[in-house]
Amino acid sequence: MSTEQRPYRKVAYYPGCALEGTGHAYNRSTKEVGKALGLKLDEVKNWNCCGAMEVKNIDPKIQTYLSSRVMSIAANEMGHDVVMAPCNGCYHNLKKADYDLKHDDESRQVVDRISSKAGHSTYEAGQVETIHALDWIKEGIGEKELRSRVKNSLKGLKVANYYGCMYTRPRHIFPEKDQGPGSESTSQPHFMDDLLAVAGAENVDFPLKTACCGGAHTLSDSDTSTLLVLNILRAAEAAGADVIATECPTCHSGLEMHQVRAEKKFGYKLEVKILYFTQLLGMALGLSPKTVGVHENVSDSMPMLKQKGIA
Repeated sequence: MSTEQRPYRKVAYYPGCALEGTGHAYNRSTKEVGKALGLKLDEVKNWNCCGAMEVKNIDPKIQTYLSSRVMSIAANEMGHDVVMAPCNGCYHNLKKADYDLKHDDESRQVVDRISSKAGHSTYEAGQVETIHALDWIKEGIGEKELRSRVKNSLKGLKVANYYGCMYTRPRHIFPEKDQGPGSESTSQPHFMDDLLAVAGAENVDFPLKTACCGGAHTLSDSDTSTLLVLNILRAAEAAGADVIATECPTCHSGLEMHQVRAEKKFGYKLEVKILYFTQLLGMALGLSPKTVGVHENVSDSMPMLKQKGIA
């Protein structure tokens, strides 16, 4: 398949709240990688929060509406049939909203009622396909083409790929996964591993790639979140990783902040660095660390990147 014929060459881009806040480096690096690869992002106009955790915990039907509005704008006002959401929470919530609207009458009634009051078209299940940034790059450019674009190999960099818990759970809202060769796996996700291997990195055997980081409990029970993150950090170091690659802004922030807290609270100092997979891919494509926002991360990975000859 030629590059021009591949899917996802131009998609509606839903950054979500986190990427305009604590996850700004993910937003920056995603856009820069897209430019470098010739993949176009058309940001959803006047987008709103997907409902995240707070709204969903109070009224899940309202959360379904909030996610549906994003998809309605992409489909009915912008003419897109694919929405790309790089945040695991947004990706999960849009997928769940589409599933609920397909299978639950009450969800359809609530969404139709609020959409009418808000004055926009009601989103109909199946109008758009929601994909993750990993799908966007893996399918939009392809591994063969990506390999040909690598200018600054990540050779010598050992990476633990951390997907987080919402990328694959619950399985029923991700019917495209577990469909055999070429599809993503819910039990052993590998799309990030595949992309970074093409860029030259060495992926380590990391058993906690879909473990929860405790992001939803950071404010209510910080110690539990810190201990969950500590398990992930220690597993990555035990596997020999130089860096943990992330693909979710909440997970990324949690790993960085609780790495600091683990040392202050529990006396554990760990040296593994945290970088977005898009930052690593961007540097492999020849972009500077500053261009992909490495300076915005909490953990200082520059000495390690320089030592490895990447920065």
